[in-house]
Amino acid sequence: MARLHSSTTLTETLSGYCSLFLAVMLVLSCCESFVTENERMVIQVRTNDMSYRPCDEIYVVREGETLHTISEKCGDPYIVEENPHIHDPDDVFPGLVIKITPFTNR
Repeated sequence: MARLHSSTTLTETLSGYCSLFLAVMLVLSCCESFVTENERMVIQVRTNDMSYRPCDEIYVVREGETLHTISEKCGDPYIVEENPHIHDPDDVFPGLVIKITPFTNR
């Protein structure tokens, strides 16, 4: 009968550890969601900040963009001068590859 008692105690102990493990996992998953939300807020603040320039040296024009919006976004006021293949600044289309040199790097 002592053997039955020890296996019951072992089962209860394991059950307690499993419950504790599940509680810790639940708390960690809530913290992970909170951190992810904070990271999203930081990314949104950075994209709204004009000092944050997300442009590479080679830039591919996207749908709805103009040279003016790209210039503001990337901080390069001399896009036309640096890209001799652009003959008409109003003739910008999606997929056009342009060179970007941010004003701060000059």
